[in-house]
Parts: sequence; C-alpha cells; structure tokens
Amino acid sequence: MVSVSQIAPSAPLRSRKRAPASPRKRLAILGATGSIGRSCAQVIAAAPDRFSVVSVAGGRDGAALAKCAIELKAEFAALADPAGYPDLKAGLAGFEVEISVGPEAVKEAALRNADLVVAAIVGAAGLEPTFAAIAAGRTVALANKETLVCAGAAVMETARRVGSTVLPMDSEHNALFQAIGARDPQTIETMTITASGGPFREWSAERISAATREQALTHPNWVMGPKVTIDSAGLMNKGLELIEAHHLFGLPADRLDVVVHPQSIVHGFIAFADGSLIAGMASPDMRTPIAHCLAYPERIASGVRPPDLAALGRLTFERADLKRFPALSLAIEALRTGGGAPTALNAANEIAVAAFLNRRIGFGDIARLVAKTLSAMTEAGELGAPADIAEALAIHHIALDRTASLLA
Repeated sequence: MVSVSQIAPSAPLRSRKRAPASPRKRLAILGATGSIGRSCAQVIAAAPDRFSVVSVAGGRDGAALAKCAIELKAEFAALADPAGYPDLKAGLAGFEVEISVGPEAVKEAALRNADLVVAAIVGAAGLEPTFAAIAAGRTVALANKETLVCAGAAVMETARRVGSTVLPMDSEHNALFQAIGARDPQTIETMTITASGGPFREWSAERISAATREQALTHPNWVMGPKVTIDSAGLMNKGLELIEAHHLFGLPADRLDVVVHPQSIVHGFIAFADGSLIAGMASPDMRTPIAHCLAYPERIASGVRPPDLAALGRLTFERADLKRFPALSLAIEALRTGGGAPTALNAANEIAVAAFLNRRIGFGDIARLVAKTLSAMTEAGELGAPADIAEALAIHHIALDRTASLLA
C-alpha cells in the first residue's frame, strides 16, 4: 500500500493560461550546503516569486552556510558543528539572519514555520531533525534515504498518525511516485529502481576490489557528494534505496528490484497487474525531482530539458551482478532480514566509506567490513527491530562502535 501521500484523481487538460498568484511557499532546507541543497537553490532562483526560505541548516562549513543563507535570503541559519560558528558569524555580519549552532539548532531549523521541509542531510545525522519535522506534521521532501533505512517503520507510522506528507526527492523514488499517479496502489505487481552501474559497471570483481579513491569518485552520470558517490560506485546506494522504497511504498522485498541502466534516463518503473509497465523518465539532473517536490502538486520549470530519445538512439538494461557488487547483496539481505539489520548496515557502511575515503582500507574492504559488523551483531543478538527513534539510534551507535573496533 502506498503511504507517501494521498494521490489526487487525474485532472482534465487545461489551457496554459497562468493561474492567479498564490502566496510564496515557505521552505526549510536541511543540508543546504550539500549537492541537493545547491540544486534546490538553483530551482528557487529560477522561480523567485514562488518560494521564500525560512531556515537553512548545514554541517561543519560555517562560511558555506553563511553564503547559502545570504543567497536564499534565509531568516535563520543553523550549523550542526559549533566549531564552525566563527565563520558563520563572520559570513553573516551585517545581515539580518538569526544564527545558532549545535544539533538542537538543526532541529530548530526543521521546526520553523515552513510549508515544506527539504531533508537533505547526508547520513544518519539527518534522522533526528527529519523525524522532528515529520512528528510536527510538516510536509517533508525526503532526500535523506538514511532516515528510512535506520528507522523506516517508526518514521512512516508517525507520519501516518500525525498526517505528515512525505514526498520522495531521490530521483528513483520520485520517478516511482510520479509513475503511480492516480492508479490504484493495490494493483502494483513490482517496483524497479535503476542504477547507472557507476564507474565500475564493466570491471571484473578483482579490479573493482582494488579500485582507488580517485577511480571510485569518478561517476559517469551524476555529480554528488563523496559519500554518496562511493555508495554509488559499489551499488550500496541501490540497496539503501530498496530499503527506502519498502517503507515509502509498502512493498515487500520480493516485489522490489534493481536493474542497471547506464544512460540514467529511466529512473524507476512499475509493473501493474494488467501487464502495463509505467516508467518515470528524466535527464540525470537532480533539479527535476527537486522542482517536482518543491512545487507539488503544481509544476514549475526546473531548468532541465526532458530527454531527447531520438538523439539518444537506444536505452539499455542489465541485471545487477550481486557477485561483483557484494554491497548490494548485503543490503538486499538486510531488507529481507528486517529488524535492526538495515540500521546496522547503514552505520557500518558510514564508517567503512569514511575509512576508504581516508585511504585506510581498500574499496573491496567496504563490503567486507560491513558484513563482519552485521555478523558480529547477529551473533550478539543486537539486531532487534527498533520500536522508535531512540532504539534505532542505539542500534546505530552500537554498529558504529563495532565497525570502528573491527577497523582498528
């Protein structure tokens, strides 16, 4: 059963006559200094009469957050790491922007009086502020997949209980959301997300395992932050997205799939009971799903042209190779296992990816380290299903500690 949002019935075609101006939609942008946040700023700049920004939040870079706040004319800026306060304060000197630092400040940014909260903080750090916005009944555009990977059942149950709408901003889930349209969710047979295959799509398992940091950070289609790019290179991101799709749309693991699609034009497709296959297609540019979520249920220009299929000539699809990409296999197994396995998987992966980026381990060691953590926590009986956010965070921290110990 689809739990993302109430789906409105199809409306008749109308003329292009401009509708009367509506009040600006008030936005809170969590993760404003990251790649999603920067793309949000571009979409907002292209539609200056449609949006106002009530708050922005960032992680460590005070100077970058100050620049975002000025560019977006934000009322409030929150930085998670207090060490960045001097740069934030200096960057906003002379501007009427309220500032605060620390994790509680980020939560405050999420709870400002906004019509839409963009949740784009990378990693489990985004869980608490995103959950706070959902628990307060806000409409949330979710670009932080870890929120649902870590505590999907608790988060979505809270959204249902308080009437919060969760809009998927990841390109794959946004494509699925649009493909559903007004169709009966009960008629869905399978949902499939696509993977570009990353830089190692045609590499042997041995060559992938020995890949360098620079090779793994060279993505053929997308420009993303380093952590997400490494996840993409090993297809861990697709595993996390399957877990996210499970919670967003309510489908079990055996009705969710991944295929490799090197052109990154089809982002997701749905097979329905009558044999229809409905695909969500767009150029590989995050401004498209961002514009869809920011304006929903209306449509605005994103600055991205739709794909020219005739110029592309052909679109190809391949089965994902779980032997060459063991991280995807680990994520699928965690989804099937359920309980605290996805939470631990995500935490272990965060430590392993950071270690690889810091050149402490090889690329092939990422999946091996995650597997060792999951095995150790299974043996210790530490993967029970988290009943709430606090329990999810407890499992997360246990997994962080175990992975760090194994790494040492």
